[in-house]
Amino acid sequence: MHELSITQSVVDEVRARAGERRVHAIRLRVGALTAVVPDAMHFCFDLVSAGTVVEGARLDIDLVPGRAACRACGVSFDLPDPVLLCACGSADVSVLAGRELKIVSMEVG
Repeated sequence: MHELSITQSVVDEVRARAGERRVHAIRLRVGALTAVVPDAMHFCFDLVSAGTVVEGARLDIDLVPGRAACRACGVSFDLPDPVLLCACGSADVSVLAGRELKIVSMEVG
């Protein structure tokens, strides 16, 4: 479960930025192609934030769908899974979205 180490890194970064201030909410942007399972991340969040200024904070995850552009035919298309293949049959594609894993914001008080 790589969500545990990813979530630990998120909490560590948020704690470093928050200092001693209580964290009330964190918003993440997670790409669908990262293979991060939001439910698993929520579960891990409660574990790794326990006993810290992040404990009890709300974790909001915005899932970004995969999107790619085909270099062969020029079409942009959605990527429902990590298979990088255009409908024209070409695998020469450029991923436009879906690989994000970013802390977008945090609410402290």
